[in-house]
Amino acid sequence: MFNSSTRPRLGLALGAGAARGWAHIGVIEALEEAGIVPEVVAGCSIGALVGAAYVNGRLDDLKQWVTSLSRWDVARFFELKWSLNGVADSARLRDALIHHVADEQTAIETLEKRFASVATNLMNGQEIWLQHGSLLEAVWASIALPGLFPPWHRHGEWLVDGGMVNPVPVSLCRVLRADVVIAVGLNEGLLRRRQVGLWSPSAAEEVTQSDSTSLLDTLSRTLRERAALLFPQPAEVDRPAMPGLFETLAISLNIMQERIFRSRMAGDPPEVVMTPWLGEIGILEFYRASEAIEIGRACVARMLPELRETLAGFGHPS
Repeated sequence: MFNSSTRPRLGLALGAGAARGWAHIGVIEALEEAGIVPEVVAGCSIGALVGAAYVNGRLDDLKQWVTSLSRWDVARFFELKWSLNGVADSARLRDALIHHVADEQTAIETLEKRFASVATNLMNGQEIWLQHGSLLEAVWASIALPGLFPPWHRHGEWLVDGGMVNPVPVSLCRVLRADVVIAVGLNEGLLRRRQVGLWSPSAAEEVTQSDSTSLLDTLSRTLRERAALLFPQPAEVDRPAMPGLFETLAISLNIMQERIFRSRMAGDPPEVVMTPWLGEIGILEFYRASEAIEIGRACVARMLPELRETLAGFGHPS
């Protein structure tokens, strides 16, 4: 049963998917251009980050920043020394979030749109909904991918990436009183195509031996070793390369999130499911934002007739 307003409240569930999540920017832009404006946004992991920028009025700022990132800009977000809590440069990442998503004073309760993110309690696997308090903290807890980003401590709990329990938070949209939910999943097709790890082979091949040598010679030994992991040379034709630590982590996350996504969709199906085809974008290829955004926009364009028909059936004047 719909709420008492003249039209149903529209919710947008933005899913996990690391670098593929920049497609959410294109999805939101295309929806708004079509007059389809959500009042409720629930996000998981990168979906929480993009969703937070959107409800905070900073989506254009985020887009401008991410489309300017180069491969080496992304590499700089990794510390020069390994940490037992993760390999991401937490201070640099936090500064970027403050400048392009939300400052430290922004509270979820002050936003015009309803917003929440999903995180996972590291100690017991419980799904945690962050609906109140600091918007910045809600994003950080939801993106804390184990092994890459340190967990977030909140009220005596250690919180990590919400993609481990609810990668596309349709259920959270319902809790936020959305009558009609559009879900955006980012992992469609990943397991039916060749596996893509942190960086796709095509991107790795763009880094020639001479290019990498001239730059890596100026870096510390630790960072050179890190870069070798991030920008591997193509494997020998006659001997397939064993997947590295990060690539194994990436593929495992792809498998887990797709299986959880399908299970959650069966138990609590949204009214509309949008699945941009992002199988060629690696989990840490954040510098491919322009490509991902266009894929998100194309997905909306492709589904717009069906989307309008579905929303019209629920009384939404799209």
